[in-house]
Amino acid sequence: MTKKRKHQEDFHKVKLKVGKKKPRLENATDTNFKTKAVHIPEQLREDPIFPTNNRKLNIKDLLSQMNHYSAGVKQSALLGLKDLLSQYPYVIDAHLSNILSELAAVFTDRDSTVRAAAIRLLQFLAPKIRAEHISPFFPLVSAHLSSAMTHISEGIQEDSLKVLDVLLEEYPDLLMDRSSVLLNNFVELISHQQLSKRLKNRENVSWMLSVSPSRRITSQQWRLNVLLRLRKFLHVLVGGSSELDDDGLQGENSSPQMPKNALTVNWQDLAKGQEHIQLYENGGLQPRTNSSFRLRSLVSVTGCAEKGLSSPENLKKFIEIIIPLLLDCWIEASPTQVAAPVLGNRLEPGSLQLMEQVLSIIHLLWKLAKQNEEPQQMEAWLRANYLVDFKHHFMCHFPYSFQEVTKHRKKDSLKSNKYCMTPSNNVDHLLLNLTLCDIMVSLASSATLQMDSHWLDMIRKFVVETLEDGYKLNSKQLNRLLRVTWRLWQIQISKVTSETLMKAVYTLYQQRNLPFSVRTLLLKFFSSVYQKELNTQTNRSRSKVLTRWLAGLPQQLVLLGLRNLELSDQLIGTIYSAASRANKEMLQSLQAAAPRIYDPLDGAVALLPAESQQRLVQLVYFLPHLPGNLLSSLSRCCIMGKLSVKLSATLIGILRTRSPFVGGKYSLQSSVTEVDYFSFLFSTLTGFSREELTSLQSIRGRPHISQTHLSPVQLYLTDLDQFLYHWAVTEMVSQCLSAIPSRSQCIDIVQSGICKYLAGLTVIPDSTAGSVLCAISKLLDQACLLNENLSKFLASLCCSLLYLLLTIEREDEEHLQKRDVLWASCISLLTALPQVLRLMLQSLQVSRVHREELPVLAQLLRLLMQHGQLRSHMVTNEFLVKQIVKDIVALKSGEAQEQWLTDLHYYFNICLASHPQGAGAVNTVY
Repeated sequence: MTKKRKHQEDFHKVKLKVGKKKPRLENATDTNFKTKAVHIPEQLREDPIFPTNNRKLNIKDLLSQMNHYSAGVKQSALLGLKDLLSQYPYVIDAHLSNILSELAAVFTDRDSTVRAAAIRLLQFLAPKIRAEHISPFFPLVSAHLSSAMTHISEGIQEDSLKVLDVLLEEYPDLLMDRSSVLLNNFVELISHQQLSKRLKNRENVSWMLSVSPSRRITSQQWRLNVLLRLRKFLHVLVGGSSELDDDGLQGENSSPQMPKNALTVNWQDLAKGQEHIQLYENGGLQPRTNSSFRLRSLVSVTGCAEKGLSSPENLKKFIEIIIPLLLDCWIEASPTQVAAPVLGNRLEPGSLQLMEQVLSIIHLLWKLAKQNEEPQQMEAWLRANYLVDFKHHFMCHFPYSFQEVTKHRKKDSLKSNKYCMTPSNNVDHLLLNLTLCDIMVSLASSATLQMDSHWLDMIRKFVVETLEDGYKLNSKQLNRLLRVTWRLWQIQISKVTSETLMKAVYTLYQQRNLPFSVRTLLLKFFSSVYQKELNTQTNRSRSKVLTRWLAGLPQQLVLLGLRNLELSDQLIGTIYSAASRANKEMLQSLQAAAPRIYDPLDGAVALLPAESQQRLVQLVYFLPHLPGNLLSSLSRCCIMGKLSVKLSATLIGILRTRSPFVGGKYSLQSSVTEVDYFSFLFSTLTGFSREELTSLQSIRGRPHISQTHLSPVQLYLTDLDQFLYHWAVTEMVSQCLSAIPSRSQCIDIVQSGICKYLAGLTVIPDSTAGSVLCAISKLLDQACLLNENLSKFLASLCCSLLYLLLTIEREDEEHLQKRDVLWASCISLLTALPQVLRLMLQSLQVSRVHREELPVLAQLLRLLMQHGQLRSHMVTNEFLVKQIVKDIVALKSGEAQEQWLTDLHYYFNICLASHPQGAGAVNTVY
């Protein structure tokens, strides 16, 4: 077959005929079918374990992209990871290990945009991860940080400082566990080692500042950035917070205060057996144990926890390396023109800030040295090695007055060549000088005053001038200034010099409108000086300035009030310390200010919290005189509830100790008179002032008044809290009255007080009525005779109280809680004074009683007959009881006998008609 023939057979053309149907093609598509939608919801639903971000990438996808070779992919993965974690925060805890490992690995990435994205992600994550959660993975993070800080690339070094800022802010304690490594990294960032050519070995290695011309910022600015982080790091290492706030007078400088973990013992609870003290051998705030076991550090995987700068050897080694470098930075940044700037010579702001950082780091190193176990030896070592260099470099141009020369724009032809001197930005010049002073005075002592007199006089003159013109000082500047003043005062032997320093501080203290923070610092300083004088046996006489300051404290407490609770507490603590040591000037000033301090309305004792109130109550014991007006104010404090029950009891106990009826330190003329003491006790016993009792007489009707036709006395129903408070105070007052040796004199005074101030009243508070009955029952017995008016008044009180107790509705839970104490006080009085019981029975006239009160009267008689302690007295008054029962029966004659009347007949026949012998001890339950 030829090729032409074969080609024709392969591509044979079908001939179509007219009228015939077109044949179906072999590859034709059959369109005769139906379609339906397919839904797969399970596949479309997102997995809650692996949620996705806006780009539909889950956590695994994003973490895998962080290992990509492309910088753009890694940056996109970091941004997507931040987006994902912000939408689903729970993913952080589930994948914390992987997130931290991948994030820390890019700290040393070559691309700056990747590192910037990593830092932003770290800033986002750090506040959301707690320290205890990140601590297992922190060694890995700190290892990558160290690698970045010591990296050969300068850009990575610069970004490592930003990573360090985040970790210092959020996890300062975790960074301290690797302090030795990080401190070496700080040194290597600004310097390099130089081996001595004279020695073949590597024992004599020195460090010198390094200069990198290829760095995008100047070498001075780079050192400033590194030293700023080193300052933050050392501040945390010293024990401060992440914020660079200076501490106040600490250690030996601070006024003695109770440690935070000290054991607080309540001796009153111990006396009652409510609290127990467990004593351990080698106890205390820092117990020393001789255990041979040692716990492995949670951070160090090698089993050997590093000591860091807490070790004296390590601290000395670090100081020997860093101090020469800091001095080189100081020399480089402080030219001779700084002390007296030449017009037109512009100083870079970075150099001024660098000098500030140098002094701050040295100051923190000095603090670490003082925290050492042997601070005296460390101070001697520092003085021997660095005093000469410091005097040469620091004191040659002291005090420093930095100014920056700024050229203004042209405004007119007359000012075209003018220059203006303006303070340098972001540098506190005064604080820099004070930091320098603090460093220098820490190297001086009383034994070296003669050798150091030249530069100490310069510092002393600067301190005095600053204090005298210190009304513009902020709290941070004043804090540092007072530290220097404290140290100068400690090492001074001359009284004249010490008084000059104290007078300068007192001049500032007398300034008006000082901020509370400044006032608090000054108060702490004077308190520390006062405590130091008390605790140190020295030949130095008492400072006159300090005496004037102490005498003015009570008046300052009066003026301060509630404006600053912390400052008021400091004042009270110092006043108490001086008063307890019988400081004459303090006691005289306290006596003059006492009426205003103990004013029940706006005095300090009424406004301050309970802790301060306790000190003020205790101060009453030290007052030389307790006049009547002061006792009246103290009584009002107890009555008005300004003091707690415990403090009121303490106050009453103190006045009892100061009373003429108890032998004590103070004589009768110098403490409390008998009249004032009885007035205080009686006023406190009543619980209401005369004005308040008078205003109650106009109140009528329920729910505030309980009245009955059985008694002329109406009862004012007090709140439950007020009632319970008054009753607790009443028990203490009753104890004081019972402790008076002359019982007859006490009874006469109480009788006259009740008859004069209470007997003529119609409305009496229920707490006052119960308190009077309680006090009388504890003072009197059957041999005592009361006047007729008092007996009638007591009988009316008993009748009104008993009627109130029997008519209290069970739904009234507030007044139901008064039942037990009021019932006990009535029964105790009626048992101790049978004549009062007889007068009460005589006053129960049935003819005056309303018919609805008859069941209550019958129940009262039944309870009195049932009571074991009153049964014999009721038998004695059988005629009166029988007459009352007869009148009740006569009044109810012709009516159906009710159950209460049947019960009355029954108990009358059982208890009185048979005359039982020997009263039992059965108490009635109403």
